[in-house]
Amino acid sequence: MNIRTQKDARTVWSLMGRGAVAAAALWLGLFGAPGVGLAQAGAGTGGGLVAGAASSGSAEGLPTADRSVLQWVERMHAAPCQRAYTGTFVVLSASGAMSTSRIWHACDERNRLERVESLNGTPRTVFRRNDEVRTFSPESRTVRTDRRDTGATFPRVAVVSGTAIYQHYAATRVGQDRVAGYLADVVWFKPQDALRFGYRLWSERDTGLVIKLQTVTADGKVLENAAFSELDLRATVQPEQISRLMDTTAGFKEVSAPATRTSAEAEGWVLRQPVPGFVPVSCHQRSMAAADGAGQVLQCLYSDGLASVSLFLEPFDATRHPAQPQATSMGATHLLAQRLNADTWVTAVGEVPLQTLKVFATQFQRVR
Repeated sequence: MNIRTQKDARTVWSLMGRGAVAAAALWLGLFGAPGVGLAQAGAGTGGGLVAGAASSGSAEGLPTADRSVLQWVERMHAAPCQRAYTGTFVVLSASGAMSTSRIWHACDERNRLERVESLNGTPRTVFRRNDEVRTFSPESRTVRTDRRDTGATFPRVAVVSGTAIYQHYAATRVGQDRVAGYLADVVWFKPQDALRFGYRLWSERDTGLVIKLQTVTADGKVLENAAFSELDLRATVQPEQISRLMDTTAGFKEVSAPATRTSAEAEGWVLRQPVPGFVPVSCHQRSMAAADGAGQVLQCLYSDGLASVSLFLEPFDATRHPAQPQATSMGATHLLAQRLNADTWVTAVGEVPLQTLKVFATQFQRVR
């Protein structure tokens, strides 16, 4: 991948809220977006657990072996607001790249709040209040404010309206294990096709909180391992304290990337054929800084309820974009960048196999 494309990739991962490794990703939001962002990336996605599906019922009180896919997801999604906690979170990719963060998490009646401090790499502290994200960079003395629809910086199972997760994954409890001193159920989310990876999740027995996550290929290779190395589920973290720190910007220059909510169709784009299991979550038109060289960028996010894919579309620039498609990966996150038509460059990124990104890139087309 050439230097220009490396710069584009860094810009894309920055938009997704990723660091040196595709941190928690999935939840991109994972991730989240990721994510989820990882990574890809929970709050603000709206809707019920699965549109059109029968009610799963409460997972609490059921024998763990009897929980369905939907009930496991429901329990893991609700877990972060059961207790305040602090912890040290480590993400390790198959390539050996590692990132470590310190996390403070709390909820009140209206807000879910987090403070995440990077312990290696470039110093930064990220605050999240629902879908509002504020990143403090002490070296540049800047604070950047964004709004993101998915993923924080640790494993979280998001609720994505319209997905039918039970059609594309089978959940099986495969045992128990201890992580950071807590007993957890180990649940294997097995993909039902080649368009997505599998996941092993360690769900803390009392709360359901995901305290460890592995992203796994079809042949069993662990692409990324994310886990709390230290965790306190009895921490006295006050939501108002996190909120106050988030709003204390004195001494920092405030910057933002203006974003307008839209849809792919409103901007003249459609998927010719839906990618099985993936539904549109959000779409934004973003104005990038001149230094990024991209001008207006359209970002559209798709999710199947666990995995997510972001498509970034921008005007093709022969001085900035290479002639041939470019592909790279960071742990479980893959990136594909290529010319989509005569005047458009697309970058597809997500915690999915490369072939899934190729399907998205080839099916996306302009209709006006």
